[in-house]
Formats: sequence, C-alpha cells, structure tokens
Amino acid sequence: MNAPSSSSNAPKRSIILPIFLTVFIDMLGVGIIIPVLPALFFETESMIFSPDVAFQTRSLLYGLLLASYPFMQFFGAPILGTLSDRYGRKPILQISLAGTFIGYLLFGYAVATQNIPLLFFSRMLPGFTGGNISIVFSAIADVSDESSKARNFGLVGMAFGLGFILGPTLGGILADPSMVSWFTPATPFMFTAILTMINILLVQYVFKETLVEKGHAAVNIFKGVTNIARSFRAPNLRVIFSVVLLTSLGFTFFTQFFSVLLIEKIGVRIKDVGLLFGWIGLWLVITQGVTVRILSRKYASSTVLRVSLLMLSIAVGAVVFPSEVWMFYLVNPFIATFQGITSPNLTAVVSSQAARHQQGEILGINQSMQSMGQIFPALIGSYLNTIDVHVPLMAASGFIFLAWLVYMFVFQPSQKAKLPVVETVE
Repeated sequence: MNAPSSSSNAPKRSIILPIFLTVFIDMLGVGIIIPVLPALFFETESMIFSPDVAFQTRSLLYGLLLASYPFMQFFGAPILGTLSDRYGRKPILQISLAGTFIGYLLFGYAVATQNIPLLFFSRMLPGFTGGNISIVFSAIADVSDESSKARNFGLVGMAFGLGFILGPTLGGILADPSMVSWFTPATPFMFTAILTMINILLVQYVFKETLVEKGHAAVNIFKGVTNIARSFRAPNLRVIFSVVLLTSLGFTFFTQFFSVLLIEKIGVRIKDVGLLFGWIGLWLVITQGVTVRILSRKYASSTVLRVSLLMLSIAVGAVVFPSEVWMFYLVNPFIATFQGITSPNLTAVVSSQAARHQQGEILGINQSMQSMGQIFPALIGSYLNTIDVHVPLMAASGFIFLAWLVYMFVFQPSQKAKLPVVETVE
C-alpha cells in the first residue's frame, strides 16, 4: 500500500508538528531527571540515604533502579507497539503517557518521603507503559517512504535534542534549593508530571491518527520474548537487531555512568551536570536538525552507519581522559554528533526490514532490544563502578565498537528480511 500522503516525501506539517511537540515534551521530562537521579545516590547534599551507607551499596541500588525501567519496558513496549498496529497510534500513546504521568507523581513523592520501595515501583510502572517512542516512530513510518525515513526520524531526534538542552538544565535548577528556597530533589519530578499532563492534552486535541492499514498480531505478556525469537529467525533481522542491542549497551553505559564520573572524579554539583547535558543536547539538535537531513539526501542510511558507529565508539572512549569540566565541553560535541547521526539512520534501517502494516510491531521489537541494552549496563556497571569510575565508560566504547564490527562484516543491507508472519487473532 502506498504511503498515506501526497507525492511529497516528507510528512504533512499537520502530522509531523504534533509528533515533534509530543516527543519534545516527553524528552524534556526525561531530560529534567537526568542530573537528579545520580545526585540522589552520590551527591552528599542531595542523597536520600544517610551518610553512613556504603558507596558499594548505593552504587548497587542505583544500578537496580536504572535497570527497573528498561526491564519493564522490555515487556511493555512490544505490547503497546502491537496494540498500536491494531487500534491506532493515538489511543495507545494516551495510555503510555498516562502511565508516565502517574510514575512521575509517585517518584516525586518517594523522593520527598525517602521511600525506597516506592522509588522502584514508580519507575517500573512507567517503564511498562513507556513504549511511547516506538509508537511515535510507528506514526513517522506511517507517513514516510524509504527515502524520507532517516530524515523524518531525524526530526524526532531533533526533538530529543531540544529536550536535552532544556531538560537537564531545568532539572539541575529545580533540584537546587540555593536557587529557590523551596526547591528540593523532588521538585523536578512534580514539574515533569505537569509537563506530561500537557502532553496528554496535546495528543488528545492535536495529534491526528496516522494508522491506515491495521494489523492483527496476537498480544500477550511475553510478547517481547516471542517477538525477539521471531525476529531472530530471519538472518538479516537477527544481525541488525544485534547491532541495535550492542549499540544500546554501549551508549547506555555512557548515559547512565557519565554523571557518576563527573560527580566522583571532578566533584561537580547537580546544576553543573545539568548544564553539561544541555550542551550535549544543543549538538544533538544541530546534528539531527541539520546534519542528518543533509546526509540523508546524499547517502543511504546503510552507508552512513559504516562511519558513524565507528566514530561514536572513538568519541565515547575519549571521555575517560579529561580531568577538568571544561575539557568535557570539548569532547562531548563529538559524542552528540555521531550519536545524533547513528540513531535515526539505525532506526531507518530497522524499519526498512518490515512491511508497512508491521511497523508498530518491528519498532516495538526495536524498543525491546534497546530496553535489553539498558538493563545490563545498569546492573553490570554498578559493579564496574565500584572498581573504578572509568571502567563503565571504557565498556561503553567497547560495545559500540563491537556493534560497528557486526554491522560492517555481517549485515547485508541489500537483503530484505521481512518479519515472519504469526497467527492472527480477532
């Protein structure tokens, strides 16, 4: 079936703008909590633990908390993706955002009351309902053709970057009582809950349904496991999802433990962590708003990845060398640039492996792979971090380099491996 759009390769503005705003507000909320979470476990003035709790214990609990969200997302994302193929993108996106809203409220309360069990539950709930990015990607795929996918996924990445410019900076400010007397580490989560409610209203009244051809795949709680098993029956899917997994493993080591490196090695405050992540976000916006669009007109996504994955590995490995904050401002633009190029092009290659009516399903599987890649660094990295704060970052570079090797020497982009068909349900 042809794309439900005009002859233009780009989605109509009435479709892409609400998608862009939805992702921006969502990532603004995610960005706000980035500098706050590690501070809760490692910064003396913000910790929710008493000072006599050992560093190893705090590091282990930090890893478990980080892992709880992607662990639940591994099961939830493919279910939401499949449901969005059956019932439409809009209603399932609403369900996803509702879970996120409740999660932020509970997390803020858990921080304020220092309730550790509630802290974990409030991350697991939105984790299970947090398949909204795969749904958004499905909506983009609905209105894109092969030549415009990377460019349009890049627009979503640009919204990511804008969220990362403002989010971490806001998070660092909202959690700092020296800025306003009543600000606490719980304040950013309450503010993010308000943002999510705005997002829910935006989807309700502005977002237009993009699904044209409905799917009928079965839904069950183990959809994440069965979908991955199905995808690995097709050789090319097996390879490209291995690349996704390895890349996610590597970049998650970076995102989850870069803040810990800054706090433990350099001694920066939560506000300074937020500003540095905002700097990364600025370069993500430049990359995915300008560079990706230029590259997409000249090179296929499969060609771009041959360079961007290798350069991302090198850039991430370089963060172990700086010894002062200003040095990170020189290194991190390279990480943001090559991650900003890699992410939409890798998603475009994955999307191209499935039929149009299976976009929600395959991008849900893609989200599951990324979720798997976010679980293990949190658990393994929490141990590696007790050895040396540099080790998780070295692992980050190594996994991305492995992803490049697999992509270069195993993946064959000329082959089309469609997602195997399963029995349908009514």
